[in-house]
Order: sequence, then C-alpha cells, then structure tokens
Amino acid sequence: MMDDFILRAALAGLGVALAAAPLGCFVIWRRMAYFGDAASHASLLGVALALAMDLPVIAGVLVVALAMALIVSSLSERHISTDALLGVLAHAGLALGLVAVSLVPGQRVDLSAYLFGDILAVTQRDVILIWSGAILVALLLLWRWQALLTATLNPDLATASGGKPRREQLILTLALALTVAVALKVVGALLIAAMLVIPAAAARPFARTPEMMALCAMMLGAVAVGAGLLASFRFDTPTGPSIVTAAAVLFAISTSLSPLLRTR
Repeated sequence: MMDDFILRAALAGLGVALAAAPLGCFVIWRRMAYFGDAASHASLLGVALALAMDLPVIAGVLVVALAMALIVSSLSERHISTDALLGVLAHAGLALGLVAVSLVPGQRVDLSAYLFGDILAVTQRDVILIWSGAILVALLLLWRWQALLTATLNPDLATASGGKPRREQLILTLALALTVAVALKVVGALLIAAMLVIPAAAARPFARTPEMMALCAMMLGAVAVGAGLLASFRFDTPTGPSIVTAAAVLFAISTSLSPLLRTR
C-alpha cells in the first residue's frame, strides 16, 4: 500500500500542475514568463510577512504576489520597460525576502524548503489548500476563458467587441498570484516559474487549438510530477528540482518531435 506521505506528495504536485499548466499557456502567449519569476521570487517576502504576523504562509505569499501584480500593472502604464521593471522587482523581492526572513525574531526558518520546495513534507491541510487554490484557478479560467483568450490574442478586437483587456489582465495576474501561493510548498520560490512555463512550452507542438494546448500542458505537467517523484525516490535527489528536470526532459522530447508533427 502506498505510504501516506507519498500519496500526499503526489496529490499536492498534481494540484499544482493542474493549476499552473493552463496559466502557463497564457504566460507564453502574453510573453509574461518573467512575471512568474518576479512573483515567485517576491514570495519569500510573503513568507517573512506571514512569520512576523503569525499568519498562514499562504496568506502572506498571496498578499505579496497580488501587491507585485498591482505594482507591475500601475508602473507599466508610466512607460517603464516591463522587462526592466520585472527584473528589478524579481531580484529586489528575493533579496528583501531573504533579509526579512533573517530579521524575524524568534523564528528559525529552513530557507531551502521555501527556495526549492519540500513536497514530501506536505500535510493533509496543505493538500486541501493546494487543491482549493487549484480548483479556484480552474473555475476562474473556465469563467473568463473566451474573454482572456480574445484579450490575449487580439486586444483591439476585444476592445471593439466591448471587452476590457486591462480587466482580463488583472484577472490573469490574480490567478497567477494564487498559483504562486499554493505552489510554494511544492516546488519552491525558485522553481515555480519553471512549472508555469515548461509544461505549456512542451505542449505547444502537440496542440492545434488553445484549448488543446491547455489540456496537453496539464497532462504533461502531471506526467512531470509523477516522473519527478519516481526519480527522486529512485536516485535520492531533491524532489522539487527533480519534478522540474522531468518537465525539462519532456520539453526536450517535444521539441525534437516538433518537425515531425509539423509535417503531418
């Protein structure tokens, strides 16, 4: 019979993969890969905030990730280069988070667990929180899918048809912030962006429609979680990085098959 901690780890990883994969498609379509880095790096500041105020870590991370999204949205309107802005916020957030965690009185924190994840240590409560967040993200995407897709692929058409691309962008950043918050315990701050981008990028050669790409990304993310857990147990490697490595292998395979798929 499967050990309880293995089952919890598999369920937690699957929940993160199912939430991150469809969002990763929008990240790729909008060329927002660096936003995932910025939000995940700044999540350490949320950890410090939660420890200082005796709040659940997920609450502190969510607050900081949402604040980051609002800062990026407001400053980008002032004609500041988005790439430069995200670069500053990503590294500043990581540095501030590391400093803030070290200054929290009476707390001894294993930073490696927050940087690289500790999926084998997730509790039943963590699994419930992760799946609650994943279901919320899925419902949000199902509710706004067509509007998000139109605003992403053709903002002018979205505006002409009465849509509000800026509102859709805020909804997308809200979903990204929630995903970062629930994924922190599984893959860590440094690897969250990888789980957003790599399965979606690996799915692109197999998909002919946006919906198919999202479904393929979810399946590839789930496979990466399973393969990463198996490799971690087999070779005694860190579990979070093993999951991302498995996703990278899937990306390499899909890239090598891409020329063959295009000729079909």
